[in-house]
Amino acid sequence: MNQKARKYIKQLGLIKHPEGGYFKEVYRADEIIKQKHLPKRYKSARNFSTSIYFLLEGKQFSSFHRLQSDELWHFYDGSTILIYMIDKQGNLSIKKLGNERQCSFHISIKKGNWFAAEIENKKSFSLFGCTVSPGFDFKDFELGIRDTLIKKFPQHKYIITRLTNQ
Repeated sequence: MNQKARKYIKQLGLIKHPEGGYFKEVYRADEIIKQKHLPKRYKSARNFSTSIYFLLEGKQFSSFHRLQSDELWHFYDGSTILIYMIDKQGNLSIKKLGNERQCSFHISIKKGNWFAAEIENKKSFSLFGCTVSPGFDFKDFELGIRDTLIKKFPQHKYIITRLTNQ
């Protein structure tokens, strides 16, 4: 494991995430939005906002998944991250999160889009943050199932196969 990645995992108290990599929630707003004030896709109240640290190392990836809320990714340290997004119409886009040329320090992912991520330099790591608003709740998290995604988006079979575990 990359020494700097190991340092961050220990220093920040990161644990394994179900979609791949390591994470730790670092912020959850105290204030709550009642369910009746949220769109119908939410089945219960939500915090105003939440934020996590996330780290990918080496060949780890964040498997295709989607959320009911928009998510903002913020770059902190390490290698460029490639973020693959498939929108509701089946269009694939690739964004680069990082501090190198043609990268952004901040990327937004629209609710309902499928997305996955991997490190560009497999000998390195990436530390970044993710902010969700309304706040994250695992009830809003859907991990992509390889065969289901390939049926829906056969034109993206290669990348779906590479960035799913099931």
